[in-house]
Amino acid sequence: MIERDAQKDVEKLLRQFPAVVIGGARQIGKTTLARALAKRRGQKALLLDMELPSDRRKMDDMETLFTRHADKLIVIDEAQTLPEIFTVLRPLIDADRRPGRFLLLGSVSPFLMSRVSQTLAGRVAHAELSGVNLREIAHTGITFRQLWFKGGYPPALTLRHYEKWRLWMYNYEKTFVERDVTMLMNETLSPATVRRLWLMLSGLSGHLLNYEDLSRSLGISRATVIKYTDFLEGAYLIRRLQPWFINTAKRLVKSPKIYFRDSGLLHFMNRIYNPDDLANHHTVGASWEGFVIEQIIRTMPVYLSPFFYRTHQGAEADLVLVKGNRPVAAIEVKLNNQPDVPKGFRIAADDLQTKYAYIITPESDDYTLKGVRVCSLMTFVCKYLPAIARG
Repeated sequence: MIERDAQKDVEKLLRQFPAVVIGGARQIGKTTLARALAKRRGQKALLLDMELPSDRRKMDDMETLFTRHADKLIVIDEAQTLPEIFTVLRPLIDADRRPGRFLLLGSVSPFLMSRVSQTLAGRVAHAELSGVNLREIAHTGITFRQLWFKGGYPPALTLRHYEKWRLWMYNYEKTFVERDVTMLMNETLSPATVRRLWLMLSGLSGHLLNYEDLSRSLGISRATVIKYTDFLEGAYLIRRLQPWFINTAKRLVKSPKIYFRDSGLLHFMNRIYNPDDLANHHTVGASWEGFVIEQIIRTMPVYLSPFFYRTHQGAEADLVLVKGNRPVAAIEVKLNNQPDVPKGFRIAADDLQTKYAYIITPESDDYTLKGVRVCSLMTFVCKYLPAIARG
């Protein structure tokens, strides 16, 4: 079992807030994490899964059920599938503000969070469980290259054989499109359109997102493309990285860049079934870039915000870390372990006036090149990211 960093964060929140919401993709480990938290409490925990008919029937009289178990941590899995939960919770929490009463799990963020914000504002804390990160595999025997290729879903990452990994990914994608598309959003979406959009986005990972091009290719309106893209992002499958463009007179690119949040899922969608296929595939550079960016976002503190920077004059930084309203680090991602410093990146760092500038590679030594720190991803996450957060 892979010990998750988020467990300590959620335990801390439960000691302060009456209710905590954990969001994250399907199969990312939310239920396993919740069970571990409940196990620490022994008989003082009640687990309810809203996808189990037997547990759902128990919710016919939620107020009585919750009152009867008021001395326990009540864990509600897939809470967004029963939206009336949130209306019932509000007066119960107002009547008893003891911390650690409810733990809500959800696999889609916009719907769940909108309900929470409407009914539980000021009563709840939020946490997100992302895929497995580099720090979490430190003592597992799993290498960073295995994490990069297989992705961060624990059931897929821990499979020994690539054929079993491919089969797991196939069934994950099939189940998501055929079952979860409508259920998670609680509205009718076309599974066929979601699949086509998902496939198209898998070929665009690391590139600017152009809604008009997608609209023409799919034969649907721009508004529909945005709606379906919102859904995929809300289900924790893709990330739209926004450009940084405040306080500058330069002509900047203002479209977001699209990334798959899980590198293993990206590889499967591109029909890359083993590391040799990846090494020779045209998407390998974009895959590495997305993996690096996602690993940094997963391990950085919440008070840092991620952006990218690009101007029409050629200045570019793959990732910009911003604290408050101030860019503090400019980052370039390279697959080559002996990189040069691109002219566009030097200009970007000058434009942004960041305190730190890095080029991140898979396995290079840690050294300075033309005023830029070059290091491996593991070195950056373990050594330099904490320093950026402190500074």
